[in-house]
Amino acid sequence: MAFLFFSVCLQSKRKNMSIMEKRWTAIAFVWAMSFLLPAYAIEPQTVDRTIQELTRKNPAEKDAIEKGVRQIARLWQEKDGDDAVFQTFCLEKYITDPVEKEVVFRKISDYMEAINGHFAQMSERLGWHVTVDTGPIHPVDYMFSTLGPRAHLTEDLYDKKIAFYVALNFPKLTLAEKEALGNDRRAWAYARLGDWFTSRIPTAVRQQNSLVSNDADRYIDAYNIYMGNLLTPKGRKLFPQEMILLCHWNLRDEIKANYNKGKEGLEKQQTVYEVMKRVISQEIPREAINSGRYDWNPYTNTLSDAGQTIPFTPESPERYRKMLNNFHAQQRIDQYMGDTYLDRKFNDEMEMALTDVEALFDRFLSAPELKEVGRLIQKRMGRKLQAFDIWYDGFKARANLDTEKLDQQLRQRYPDAQAMEDDLANILVKLGYAPERANYLAEKIAVDGARGSGHAAGASMKGQKARLRTRIPAGGMDYKGYNIAIHEFGHNVEQTISLYDVDYYLLEGVPNTAFTEALAFVFQKRDLEILGIDNNDPEKNRMDLLDKVWSLYEIAGVSMLDIAVWKWLYAHPEATAVELQEAVVALSKEVWNRYYAPVFGVKDETVLAIYSHMIGYPLYLSAYAFGQIIEYQLENYFAGKHFATEVDRIFALGCLTPNVWIQQATGSPLTVDPLLENLRKALEKK
Repeated sequence: MAFLFFSVCLQSKRKNMSIMEKRWTAIAFVWAMSFLLPAYAIEPQTVDRTIQELTRKNPAEKDAIEKGVRQIARLWQEKDGDDAVFQTFCLEKYITDPVEKEVVFRKISDYMEAINGHFAQMSERLGWHVTVDTGPIHPVDYMFSTLGPRAHLTEDLYDKKIAFYVALNFPKLTLAEKEALGNDRRAWAYARLGDWFTSRIPTAVRQQNSLVSNDADRYIDAYNIYMGNLLTPKGRKLFPQEMILLCHWNLRDEIKANYNKGKEGLEKQQTVYEVMKRVISQEIPREAINSGRYDWNPYTNTLSDAGQTIPFTPESPERYRKMLNNFHAQQRIDQYMGDTYLDRKFNDEMEMALTDVEALFDRFLSAPELKEVGRLIQKRMGRKLQAFDIWYDGFKARANLDTEKLDQQLRQRYPDAQAMEDDLANILVKLGYAPERANYLAEKIAVDGARGSGHAAGASMKGQKARLRTRIPAGGMDYKGYNIAIHEFGHNVEQTISLYDVDYYLLEGVPNTAFTEALAFVFQKRDLEILGIDNNDPEKNRMDLLDKVWSLYEIAGVSMLDIAVWKWLYAHPEATAVELQEAVVALSKEVWNRYYAPVFGVKDETVLAIYSHMIGYPLYLSAYAFGQIIEYQLENYFAGKHFATEVDRIFALGCLTPNVWIQQATGSPLTVDPLLENLRKALEKK
């Protein structure tokens, strides 16, 4: 069987395979894999007899018994024992006394916190030199970063029958059942424990998924463009020689930074966009990626050395191969979950139906008011919209600031990571926290210099610190790094409150990543306020709303593309990287033409496909869009209230479902209608 599996894998690597060969190879692969899948051996009659016997003794718990027994029957494998072992386990391990059940629950919580915390600490240390800018990376750093310390944990918990014990007594609830729990905090905690053991994925599959994920992370973290080597059509260089920007994040930020900078600012923006288009089409020379050895003209796509044109190798289709690797890794997991990555991302992680997500985004993206916003931006810029103006930054107060002066001030204030870490409590005081509470939160957060654009890593057990990571060049932190750092600090504050202040460890966190993004956006919006830069403009609230609308317009459309790509992948599981490349480009044009062409007046733009999230963090982009919608609702709620007090209250709600969380936090459902209504009012003010 192993030989057959190996042969099929080799066959799948052949180039120039016909469509028919691809199909038969895919069929053979699935057939070979079927022999490697675990055997689920409990007979239906045994399951029914077990449920009947337990129900006879505990008639009031019929539904819970059936749910628990059937769940572990789906997880039970031949190696776990025969039908008699299964039935005996259920009859002996089912907890009937509610007092005992709560005692057991609290013990399990303590055990899980210890396990999560120490494994997270190991992972952090193993990936430290790859994630944090500690100097040159050596091959051994990459090797250790690919280790998954907890890769064997799940199977160990099954082998020891701990997983079965938990699933039997705390089975998974449906979304509807969770939302019916109301304010019963203990029931919510029980329900969250029920989410822990719902699948059984082999260690080898988990490790392979980790390898693919780490490979994608390394790819995007090292995708730098040496801006000082870019040439305009006339052969001019516009950017400082030392400027190195990470794709796509820093390239996007460079476009934002060049509004209100006249003709040269526009030329810089157009040059950056030419770079982006070459990345999307994969025509970019490999020699121009993370290297300043040659000059590159992205307009003509020519490479030169000392003025002499030299041959190069296009990157195609490496970017899309990474994306395809992600898909195949998730396909392997699909076999053990009985669903798709799309299902898991939305139904399980976000706990919102994909159809509801798409309907919410579509409602906003189709709003006719967006055309008026586009016309307003054109008037403010004095020119027609271009595709890169999805990142128009002119509504922000900072758009009129001297960013070079701001960079200089910030480099002096934050010459290194330690300087910012020492200032965290002070930042919180400026946001309205009492000094004692500010110190309580700040002492639980550490700052690191990141190799990538920045991110926040929360602690997994009490006593550990959350990590704030942002790029800090040798000369100190610039405004871009500071702006990112304040965003990530918002994540860290949420992570700390929802770990240390929540009443049950199993309710630690927030409903999904959109909710932690919400607080991060709330913090980021106050970045200038924290620096003591006031905006007394009477138009501030109106400008803030327009900025929010345009930002949501950008990210909601990219989210729709991300979803469309994964739908395409599941509809074309045999696709090659080249075919995926063609599909992503076509889908980006399709989404653009539907939602953006009516506003921008140009068709077939591909700019939406530049996002690195689609490579390293597939289907994460929707969290940003939801985060902005939730942030708007939170900002409305915070108005007239004590900011710090409400942040503490709301984020101590913990991991409820999105609909319940937003209702308990603000008293309103999740919707874009208030945003659109206020937009209409703002547009009436000329």
